Amino acid sequence: MSKSERTGKIQTVLGLIEPDDLGVTLAHEHSLIDMEIYLSMPEEATERWYVDQPVTMEILGGLMKRLFHNKDVVKLIDEKHQAEELYKYYLSGGNSLVDTTSIGIARDPLALTRMSRATGLNIVMGASYYVPLSYTDEIHEKSEQDITDSIIKDVTVGVKETGVKSGIIGEIGNFWPTNETSRKILRASAHASVETGAAISIHPGGHPDALLQHLNDVMEAGADPTRVIMGHLDVFRYSPEVVKEIAETGATLEFDRFGSENTNFAEGGLDIDFPSDVQRIERIEQLIDWGYEDQIVVAQDVCLKTDLVSHGGGGYVHILDSIIPRMRRRGFSSETIDKILIENPKRVLTFK
Repeated sequence: MSKSERTGKIQTVLGLIEPDDLGVTLAHEHSLIDMEIYLSMPEEATERWYVDQPVTMEILGGLMKRLFHNKDVVKLIDEKHQAEELYKYYLSGGNSLVDTTSIGIARDPLALTRMSRATGLNIVMGASYYVPLSYTDEIHEKSEQDITDSIIKDVTVGVKETGVKSGIIGEIGNFWPTNETSRKILRASAHASVETGAAISIHPGGHPDALLQHLNDVMEAGADPTRVIMGHLDVFRYSPEVVKEIAETGATLEFDRFGSENTNFAEGGLDIDFPSDVQRIERIEQLIDWGYEDQIVVAQDVCLKTDLVSHGGGGYVHILDSIIPRMRRRGFSSETIDKILIENPKRVLTFK
């Protein structure tokens, strides 16, 4: 397929669609995922009790501060159950979602096609590579051009022999401080974006300096900043001023952990301060006051079993069922909400 055939369209796992058919869209989710790369074995015997326990209501209270000591919580691999969770979003009025499961965390193209058919949802699949913990040895040896070519193939031909094509490049995972392999992948992703017309989704490192570093890396490699989604702006300690700098480039601003308010979480040296959903809304209000409402997208980044409705979380329906009503009560206009849920995702996902 030539670039011209994709231009002006959105590419889902079932093929190209018209942008106006996208509808209400979550910009960063995981239909299926395995994040075992984050698991760590605790030193203490009593802490190791949690490692092999299934996630149940009986252990949920203790588990929330030990999420990466448990093998079950990091795996969303039951296709039938995950389709049932996704279908709740469809029934609440959802039309589409971006599945940002990239290479290294069990991307499953054929399963995504089955789930799309089963739920009636448009699913846009990601390309490129996740965080350094997920890298294979070979990625360090691959040239920038080799990585570029592999990403282009995922978008234009399909993943391996499946024929299922990616519709976005990302999430491209980064830690901080960054390393040369991660920067090589960012540059390759930028080249692939220019070649294919696909947008880029970045998982930034958890440091204020990371945002501009990652964005500069892709821009210096030729990427158009208006084709870049900067994710997880509601997770790490990013000041409003730093986020404003990103906004001024034209990049899309993603608040993607709605529903996650875990004040117990502190593991693995990750500098994560989960805000409340009210604080997330307040940050969005500030950006709207600054004039950036055309650049904001939202999601829940469902990636742990504790995120699911079946396990006590808000699931894929949380934004539609809980956050949008709260936004309306706070004075968000229908026009602004439509921009965040429909128009902004449509713009950035449409191939250029």
